Amino acid sequence: MVTRLLLVLLLTLLFSTSSPAAGSPHISAVISQSGLDFAKDLLVPRAAETLAQLSVPDIERSVSIPIIGAVRTVASRIVLGGVAVADSTVAAGDTGVVVAASLSSVNLTMEWSYSYSSWLVEISDSGNASVQVEGMDVGVSMGLKNKNGSLKLFVMECGCYMKDLDITLNGGSSWFYQGFIDAFSNHIRSSVENAIANKIVEGASKLDLFLGGLPKEIYVDRVAAMNVTFINDPRFSSSSVEFDIDGLFIPSDKTAPQSDMHFGDTKLAPPLGSSSNMLWISLDEDVFNSVSALYFKAGLLQHMVDKVPDQFLLNTASWRFLIPRLYRKYPNKDMLLNISAISPPSVRINVGRIDTTVDLDVTVIVLGSDDKVPVACISLSVAVSGHASVSGNNLVGKVELNYFSFDLKWSDIGKLHTGIVQSLMRIILKNLFVPYVNSYLGQGFPLPIIKGFVIRDAYILTSYSSIIVSSDVSFIEPMNRSGIAVVGPVSKDPVVTMKQLV
Repeated sequence: MVTRLLLVLLLTLLFSTSSPAAGSPHISAVISQSGLDFAKDLLVPRAAETLAQLSVPDIERSVSIPIIGAVRTVASRIVLGGVAVADSTVAAGDTGVVVAASLSSVNLTMEWSYSYSSWLVEISDSGNASVQVEGMDVGVSMGLKNKNGSLKLFVMECGCYMKDLDITLNGGSSWFYQGFIDAFSNHIRSSVENAIANKIVEGASKLDLFLGGLPKEIYVDRVAAMNVTFINDPRFSSSSVEFDIDGLFIPSDKTAPQSDMHFGDTKLAPPLGSSSNMLWISLDEDVFNSVSALYFKAGLLQHMVDKVPDQFLLNTASWRFLIPRLYRKYPNKDMLLNISAISPPSVRINVGRIDTTVDLDVTVIVLGSDDKVPVACISLSVAVSGHASVSGNNLVGKVELNYFSFDLKWSDIGKLHTGIVQSLMRIILKNLFVPYVNSYLGQGFPLPIIKGFVIRDAYILTSYSSIIVSSDVSFIEPMNRSGIAVVGPVSKDPVVTMKQLV
């Protein structure tokens, strides 16, 4: 029966009006069929638990009893007992998702009473009853829309079907039993079906509140936060649901803009929907270029070097024969190197590789008695290549030096020996610059994952202009508060917890 109910609900989705596809944003997240199954297996048992001890409104009817006539009869304190899920399924349609389940071992308890009054006699009786349900199917079809950058969930259809009822009455007069069963069985059926459907709709409204309360930004540090507002309506296929996310980094002291609009015309690599992995996240190279631009603007892409593996190189005495003017002007003085990016690093992603070009100024500074004196500046263009991986819920990376070129930008100490400068720059880049960059890339940036879930068995693909993360997920803890799993605090605490969803 669950298959028939699923088919009816799917037809509802197929004949619903769907929104046209819109422009692609900078992050695309696809939940595959195995991901939908995972979510279903997580939520359906919890939803079934909420049906236990569900109260059904009292039912009052006038029952016609032979000889006596019309008798006022009441079924009260109708309570659903334990519920077990025998089978469940989830499917995506054109405009939403359908979840259907078959329940087994459904039982109810209730009390019954009747009263009859005439000018001759007044009689009444009462007792209790148990109701065993032989099979029950429930199903709900839900749609998702984008509302001001958040997800809006709504129920399109919800149904419950009970097969057979076995009512056993206890107490009172046995002559009354069959009349009660004949009069009340259909009403009990419909009341219970309506109560269960209403409970499911109530649970869906809590899920809607939860989704609407997801943070719109992920705090990274005092400079940057990722804008995780949803762009466009979710797109449904026969085996997946795709969500578009803005994904660009914004200053952490600014609120992500609300939007129902379509951003940009960025081309994302198509997700590999045939894979058995639960989740696919595609990140455009603009995501990484946006954070490099933020850090550059904040003045963080610079580093003062006062220690090198060959420390003697940072003293003018080591240069007295190669750069005599430096030693004559500043004899036996220590030096610093100020390494500063002169423009935001440019990230380029292609099939099988990630490349970055960084333009730097390396300024040589002599430490005087009371001041610091810049004496020369070398302009560097540095090319590095790297790879990405997943650590926890963060996307991390590591780079290595490919090549570099340099020019003397200016000098107050005469011409510098090219070979010596090249050797020194190579030492600085390989032993200082690259490890410094990798220390930050090793911390990584958060992926848009709901808190309480963790990525597992992830692997990385690089396509034209995109990094694609393919993974499964695990549910690791109850959600004390909804939100995104991040390195730092989240700006808002949504109002619904996972425990309250069902």
